[in-house]
Amino acid sequence: MSLIVLGLSGAVNHDPSAALYIDGKLVAAAEEERFVRDKHAKNRMPYESAKFCIEYADINPEDIDVVAIPFAPISITKPHRWHYAKRYWYAPDRAIDAIVNGNRRYRRYKSKIIWLLQQLGINPKKVEIASVEHHLAHASSAYHCSGFKEKTAIMGIDGKGEYATTFFGYGENGKIHKIKEFVDPDSLGGLYGAITEFLGFEMLDGEYKVMGMAPYGDPTKYDFSRLANFKDGELVINTEYANVIGLRRHKDKGKGYYFSDKLIDWLGPKREGDIADEPYIHYAASMQALFEKLSLQMMDYYLGDVLRETGKLAFAGGGALNVKLNQKIVAREELKELFVQPASGDAGTAIGAAAYASEQRGVAVEKMEHVYLGPRYTSEEVIAACAKHAGQPNWRRIENVPAEIAQILADGNPVAWFQGRMEFGPRALGGRSILGCPSAEGVANRINEQIKFRERWRPFCPSMLSRVAPEMFKVDHPAPYMTFTFEVKDEWKARVPEVVHEDGTARAQALQPGVNEPYYQLMEEMEKLTGNGVVLNTSLNRRGEPMVCSPTDALNMFFGSDLEYLIMEDILVVKH
Repeated sequence: MSLIVLGLSGAVNHDPSAALYIDGKLVAAAEEERFVRDKHAKNRMPYESAKFCIEYADINPEDIDVVAIPFAPISITKPHRWHYAKRYWYAPDRAIDAIVNGNRRYRRYKSKIIWLLQQLGINPKKVEIASVEHHLAHASSAYHCSGFKEKTAIMGIDGKGEYATTFFGYGENGKIHKIKEFVDPDSLGGLYGAITEFLGFEMLDGEYKVMGMAPYGDPTKYDFSRLANFKDGELVINTEYANVIGLRRHKDKGKGYYFSDKLIDWLGPKREGDIADEPYIHYAASMQALFEKLSLQMMDYYLGDVLRETGKLAFAGGGALNVKLNQKIVAREELKELFVQPASGDAGTAIGAAAYASEQRGVAVEKMEHVYLGPRYTSEEVIAACAKHAGQPNWRRIENVPAEIAQILADGNPVAWFQGRMEFGPRALGGRSILGCPSAEGVANRINEQIKFRERWRPFCPSMLSRVAPEMFKVDHPAPYMTFTFEVKDEWKARVPEVVHEDGTARAQALQPGVNEPYYQLMEEMEKLTGNGVVLNTSLNRRGEPMVCSPTDALNMFFGSDLEYLIMEDILVVKH
């Protein structure tokens, strides 16, 4: 008997996605935003992504045994709803609602899922719907995908799920044991999100920009400790400043924010525009420092014993995409290996919920070896897209893709690179990327000005052959998914200056042989030409748009930017 589990996320109205496990193997996974061309696909359900998974696996909708969702009812007998009500006493309508009608969002979500299943041709009465608590789905996406066999510490830091915001536990023999959860408004992820809004970015979208801004500032200039503390095993956020609701919210032009007027009285007006200047760079640095300090204190308090025992940690939730925190965790003596779920944000809960449901039904899931889980396109489909495109692309088929593209890169040109299956998660990892030569002076600025149209202070990242990583970095640790930053050795700072951030670090993808062959071969060719088996890699999209999915998307982006080269499979499109 085979077991087919479809995971569907979209739990809190952003980042809907779908993932399909067949007998413990992750066959396909994709985010809705890529198909509907709307970043984060807010308030949508994962229809196109689920349809893709079903079609890619070549199964019928009625073959699905279980639909797993990362959202579950929270019992009134648990402390969660009571804690929420007590901490939000100043908004009595919300507080009372949490106690009296605390699972309303879950019920609404489940009815949307039932509607979605009908659209997909799945009979909701004939399929088992498995509700998995949001933070358990995050935990499963980290632990069950890590491949760790020993007892494993599990950490989840997020904005919030149903009520929980932070998860500590451990995994053993495929089972997840909960040690501690914190509950909204006591959310470190929520606090980071509120400061993200204050710094002029969108919550759930701009947190990595705050992290990118932080190295330009001095964290000692402003003391942010009044915003949150961790004492005697409890995290408390100061809701006079952040994680606020109702009347406490700062309002501007009809929009309510997650910080209060009191924060503005203390720090001054909310940042506007694209410039990273004072004092905002120092605020970013202070927030990042507080986030790291509290995360590490909580990790030590709840997971220290497990880490000293086996040294394995699995981490997910939006906070796990904070690569600077991950760098600090990796530096810990007791830590032997950290696995960060590459899709740590809410999109990854589709994988987590499905993996959890599979494990609960006695089918163990495989270690996650890569993120190339989306659609792929043949050269014929690429040619057909070129033939139909209004830009009348000038294309030709090339024999040796890695060698020809390496030469174009080595000559100092950025190239749009579209190969194989689309990546799952927020990072471009050589499926849908814009590449540059990291030793070509000014290439990062060129990509920023001509193509990405994004803030100048945001770093670009290197992809490299896995054997190059130990030569380039001061710490040797697997880095397949760009979820860690490492300190770059001085010699390499001079060799690949375009991918080293302001603070001397780089967020790296160290690619193992056999995982993404065309990309690996390209880097081998780069090594022959430049002496460095490294490329500059950023996602194939323009600012504010989701990553490219199809050849038509790639052509639209290509003609909407100053890019001159686009390679899709073995079809090279050139503007000349």
